[in-house]
Amino acid sequence: MPTLLESSLPSLSLVSKGKVRDIYATSDPSTLLFVATDRISAYDVVLRNGIPEKGNLLTQISQFWFEKLRDVAPNHVITTDVDFMPEDVRQYKAQLQGRSMLVRKAKVVQIEAIVRGYLTGTGFAREGSAWAEYTKSGTVHGMKLASGLVESQRLPEPLFTPSTKAVQGQHDENIHPDQAAKLVGADLYAQISSVSLRLYAEASQYAESRGLILADTKFEFGMATDGLRTTADKPPVSTQHQLLLIDELLTPDSSRYWPKNGYRAGQPQPSFDKQYVRDWLKSAGFKKGLESGPVGKEGEGWLIEETIVEGTRERYQEVVEKLMGQQ
Repeated sequence: MPTLLESSLPSLSLVSKGKVRDIYATSDPSTLLFVATDRISAYDVVLRNGIPEKGNLLTQISQFWFEKLRDVAPNHVITTDVDFMPEDVRQYKAQLQGRSMLVRKAKVVQIEAIVRGYLTGTGFAREGSAWAEYTKSGTVHGMKLASGLVESQRLPEPLFTPSTKAVQGQHDENIHPDQAAKLVGADLYAQISSVSLRLYAEASQYAESRGLILADTKFEFGMATDGLRTTADKPPVSTQHQLLLIDELLTPDSSRYWPKNGYRAGQPQPSFDKQYVRDWLKSAGFKKGLESGPVGKEGEGWLIEETIVEGTRERYQEVVEKLMGQQ
């Protein structure tokens, strides 16, 4: 399967282009089309080469979790089957099947909902790592933790640790829960934090039963904008202000998965996320501030070796097999 770095749907309007996903408008004004490409980013830079099948694997994982956790939180997914999408989308089936989602439109809530079950390294927000903050001040997102914790240690209780949701091209910032509540309102913040902790509890319990530790993850939420939803046996229900789980869900791009076998607190853990790519980039001379390329290769961008490409693909594939494969 060829690597898809750029989607090409000329008859559809491109709404936005992220580091991985391209979002299109469709002929149905209440929906959007999410396309997961094979692009990969690290340190806020999109790499020149992608990971074959990454978009398909991410979509598989998200679809699995959206379905499994739908009783905990409603989500934005309408279908991942191109045959059930609007006609203007179906014409691109060969490109889209397996890597796209038709979703309900939602007004994005402007915080990132991060839940941490373990005290670990590189944070999702650029401004710092939870472990680095703890070693410096004994806090995580400004919240005081018990002394004497070690790297990768399981926390007594999972922590809800929000960050800002920066506009594209800028960077999220870890913030204290009180600041997050001021940004989105106390009631909405309380709802999001409660739902996020429930989602993490169910997902981490299931992942552990499949030999994976879900160390931390990032959820995104939006408010429904599509009015009424009906079912065959119930009267219409207003969903105008319904909180929806949106974007991707519990993928290696938004979560940190460790193998349960061999876990040992007090040290970094092998992982199935992008840390494998980050570690190689660092060893090869890539770092923040050198976005155009490493020293001596300025202007060439960031390119990873084929062995790293294949190793990354294998890690994503292994997560799929562990979560959804036969035991």
